[in-house]
Amino acid sequence: MTKVQTALMGAGILLLSQASQAASTSTTMAVTAAVTTSCIVVATPVVFGNYDPTLATDTAASGAITVTCTTGTAYKVGLDAGVASGATVTTRKMANGASLLSYGLYQDAGHSNNWGNTPGTDTVNKTATVTPDVISVYGLLPKQQNVSAGAYTDTVNVTVNY
Repeated sequence: MTKVQTALMGAGILLLSQASQAASTSTTMAVTAAVTTSCIVVATPVVFGNYDPTLATDTAASGAITVTCTTGTAYKVGLDAGVASGATVTTRKMANGASLLSYGLYQDAGHSNNWGNTPGTDTVNKTATVTPDVISVYGLLPKQQNVSAGAYTDTVNVTVNY
């Protein structure tokens, strides 16, 4: 083997050994997210159906409010008085022109806990879990109201404070 061949072979071995000793470096990368507190609310109507003012019994009906909030969020659900003239959260009214039909909305099927819009007093208080909360609304139309025949309606605002 000549000196040139020996030198070339040595250089090749040196190049191979440098290639097999590749360098590396590393670092960390932060991954972040900020989860916000939020809620959405959907309501199904309270439909009393046909009301006979001559009957000696109240008419009951129910609806539902579905609240979905960020897990762990404390919230309060309130119902306002509605849009009919003279209505309050304790005596709501449906209207048919100038005729008014009184009704109530309650937190319980026994119609003993009025549902209003004052947090801490007459609202429903809950803390969100993983699944949406479906909250029943219990309506009661008092018996023997002296009203004209026709279709009566009201619109009640549902408010979720969180």
